[in-house]
Amino acid sequence: MSRRHETGPGGAWRHHSLTIVFGLLLLLFVVGQAVAGTAEYNETARTDGVQQISFARYVSSSSFLVDLVENWQSEYLQFTLYILLTIWLVQRGSSESKKPGETGRESDEEQLVGRFARPDSPRWAQVGGWRRAVYSHSLVIAMTVVFVLSWLAQAVTGRVAESEQRMRDLLDPVSFGDYLVSPDFWSRTLQNWQSEMLAIASMAVFAIYLRERGSPESKPVGMPHDVTTADD
Repeated sequence: MSRRHETGPGGAWRHHSLTIVFGLLLLLFVVGQAVAGTAEYNETARTDGVQQISFARYVSSSSFLVDLVENWQSEYLQFTLYILLTIWLVQRGSSESKKPGETGRESDEEQLVGRFARPDSPRWAQVGGWRRAVYSHSLVIAMTVVFVLSWLAQAVTGRVAESEQRMRDLLDPVSFGDYLVSPDFWSRTLQNWQSEMLAIASMAVFAIYLRERGSPESKPVGMPHDVTTADD
């Protein structure tokens, strides 16, 4: 049996180890965030003289959920913009970029669609019409949907958390519309967005001059700085 068709734990690890490791790291960090968040919440509760809560109650609270999804939405915004902008914009010498002069959507032949599709190409890449159009943009569509949903989740949970805090201060709860234009919502949103833009920009520039041997995110160690890809 070929390696391509291997099954079982060994085959799963060999072919999907990157996803498995990042999935486990995600779970570890979420649990860590929940543990630290519970401790912080209860420390504030003791200071304010209000009731402390259990770990289970904290992970289902708006305080935990708003902190969780506000990071998710910024990450998916980052990747959505990155995927779209790298169609037309370049950074000479960066492994994160196309070569200068090769911008745009590319031809059907380059994209292996329609009559240029391979026998093992995805079915929707071989056919025409709306199915190929949707599949041609399916990555950005998926990223955008997750971004919008997590951004809305941040707005909903943030509004609940803000209202709970206001009620503890004997103030009226805030409406959803008022929260969408509130400093708290945009402070949470923009501080995440700016950090993602910084990360993407620095990665594109660092990849011109710095290397990590063996990583697909890096050029070969000996490649000149001003060469964008190995095909230059």
